[in-house]
Amino acid sequence: MKPSNHDVQRLHKNFLHSLEIEKRWVRFYQAIIFIAFFGSWELASRQQWIDPLIFSSPSKIWQLLLAKIQDGTLAANLGITLTETVFGFILGTLLGTILAAILWWSPMVSKILDPYLVILNAMPKVALGPILIVAMGPGLSSIIAMGAIISVIITTIVVYTSFREVDPNYLRVLQTFGATRLQSFKEAILPACFPTIISTLKVNVGLSWVGVIVGEFLVSSKGLGYMIIYGFQVFNFTLVLLSLLVIAVFATIMYQLVALLERKLIKE
Repeated sequence: MKPSNHDVQRLHKNFLHSLEIEKRWVRFYQAIIFIAFFGSWELASRQQWIDPLIFSSPSKIWQLLLAKIQDGTLAANLGITLTETVFGFILGTLLGTILAAILWWSPMVSKILDPYLVILNAMPKVALGPILIVAMGPGLSSIIAMGAIISVIITTIVVYTSFREVDPNYLRVLQTFGATRLQSFKEAILPACFPTIISTLKVNVGLSWVGVIVGEFLVSSKGLGYMIIYGFQVFNFTLVLLSLLVIAVFATIMYQLVALLERKLIKE
């Protein structure tokens, strides 16, 4: 017996309601974990179960956060690091995707560069920091380059692999209708690889933050990386932990923005 439209609508409504209930429970448990973590941290610090000098406490970090907001130093340092990270993130992703497109476009170039990409991917990119600083100078450009270079190779490899794995039947159909290689790339290859590119963006969020913070460790006198290094130098571990938590918050915000972009592209 075929279900009526009323039954289908009722089942769909029940399904959506169950999803909403599940989402609320997930948020509830996330809140419990958050409260339990910071509550345990505060209790352990006050009872000196952990060394309060090294591990500080959430209350001390909160007080320092308010002080840094009031004197403007947090906003200034965060603005610098955030700018460097966003530019490094965009630059690394764009260059990696362009390189992947070039490799797909020319199989000969791909065969020539393939072993070098493997070597560059295996190389610790952080070790290139001092070279970039000497070559580009100890300024904003070298830190942005550090944020980009740490993600560009992995982006190239992942996106190029995705380009190659697109069903060749799509290309054959387009070629049958006289499509050029550029048209095939725009109409078949690139749209089919949007999920992989978005996944790469998510990975690059973290990599860009790592690259920029390492760059600030080496040369910067401003930024969150500088705040971390300065905190270590003066044994102010509350400042170190505050900087790390701010990085975690804004890295999460960037990740969620990429996830929002992903949802919009999927709907389209």
